Amino acid sequence: MDAQYIRLHINGIPFLVILVVGLLLLSFLPCPILCSKECNFSAVFNFGDSNSDTGGLSAAFGQAPPPNGQTFFHVPSGRYSDGRLVIDFIAKSLGLPYLSPYLDTVGSNFSHGANFATAGSTIRSQNTTISQSGFSPISLDVQFVQYSDFHRRSQIFRKQGGVYQHLLPGENDFSSALYTIDIGQNDLTAGYKLNMSTEQVKAYVPDLLAQLSTTIKNVYGKGGRSFWIHNTGPVGCLPYVLDRFLVTAAQVDKHGCATPFNEVAQYFNIRLKETIIQLRNVLPLAAITYVDIYSAKYSLISQAKKLGFENPLLACCGHGGKYNYNRFVKCGSKKIVKGKEIVIAKSCRDPTVRINWDGTHFTEAGNKWVFDQIVGGSFSDPPIPLRPDSGRAEWKMKPVMGVYLSLLNVIYISNSNFEIQKGVLWEVEGKWVVQTAVDVNIGANPSAEGSEEDEGVDDQAVKVVDIVNTFRL
Repeated sequence: MDAQYIRLHINGIPFLVILVVGLLLLSFLPCPILCSKECNFSAVFNFGDSNSDTGGLSAAFGQAPPPNGQTFFHVPSGRYSDGRLVIDFIAKSLGLPYLSPYLDTVGSNFSHGANFATAGSTIRSQNTTISQSGFSPISLDVQFVQYSDFHRRSQIFRKQGGVYQHLLPGENDFSSALYTIDIGQNDLTAGYKLNMSTEQVKAYVPDLLAQLSTTIKNVYGKGGRSFWIHNTGPVGCLPYVLDRFLVTAAQVDKHGCATPFNEVAQYFNIRLKETIIQLRNVLPLAAITYVDIYSAKYSLISQAKKLGFENPLLACCGHGGKYNYNRFVKCGSKKIVKGKEIVIAKSCRDPTVRINWDGTHFTEAGNKWVFDQIVGGSFSDPPIPLRPDSGRAEWKMKPVMGVYLSLLNVIYISNSNFEIQKGVLWEVEGKWVVQTAVDVNIGANPSAEGSEEDEGVDDQAVKVVDIVNTFRL
């Protein structure tokens, strides 16, 4: 085997980093950086809203009624769709069972992860009840509290043996898990429900992302290393938005979507990507993948007919109106007619050719199409496939420091001067820098486990080589 190395200059002094050193580092790098056919996530922990809720809200406030679940599960499954969600296809592609919702006590198995998402969840808590606004009280900060509690208590019970060992994850599963996050859509529409202008909604986006960033840091503090983060979709293409909010003809694009709402979603996504870049700098052992769900979904909506789908802005399950959507008569709604209960918001004849299920959520067919686009890495930054056999030609194990080369900005960053030649990365300039403290809430209770000055935060600073730290070498 040929020797492969990086010639690294630190403050002008050349260092030769041999492959052997790289191999020693391999075991400390998170899975997405190195993913090969031998690299598997042992669990998935999900945070989010209805786009990834597999039954959390249903467990807390009553099941999503039929015909939800009809296509795949054939009964209501807690999902606001006729079948599976993107998170279901993610779990399946990783060889894992569908995620049990954390709040569901009946028939749940958490040995391969847990789902903390609930329909209607927001990043920041809303000052309303679910009956007033439709927003879940299980906001992102609450989801992290649930995760933290689950992390701690699951290990206590697992040590008791018996059935607990089969129903709960092991300690190592938390560090080798994939952490998926899909949330933010409800935060944007929340402002419009309060009659805010587009500019007013944009104004609170930084606060949303600051809170999201805190949660990611907190999960990192608990040992999470691999993150798969979805941006928010084109909310201006959802029937419930088009039906509920005032949209003028001039604000509708050529595909029938409301431009102001999509612009807000894109603004959120730009800021989210910037936030993730910042997190990569302060969480040196994290592998954070940004997934452009917006572009995947908008591609589907804008090319619906070409892709074999019918009207993408028409809800499959609903009742009346231009978009077959009525917020007072939602999917599965019933009424009494001559003493008999009948369903008035029924499913369309064939959900497999429809994109929108109930005015807010996608059908299984729509979710599957979106998943098929993102699994290969084409909509990701960095462009890493969710699994190694999903079709991207550049997904190869290169033993230069044991790192997938695109994470060295060789492949996916434009204007890069790095050059790969026969396994050698030539002349990389680096220097010693002080890595400032990462303000990570590690879940400690300051009143019980430390002084007020500690407040559960690990504040140690370290001296690192910038190029090594930045690219997780």
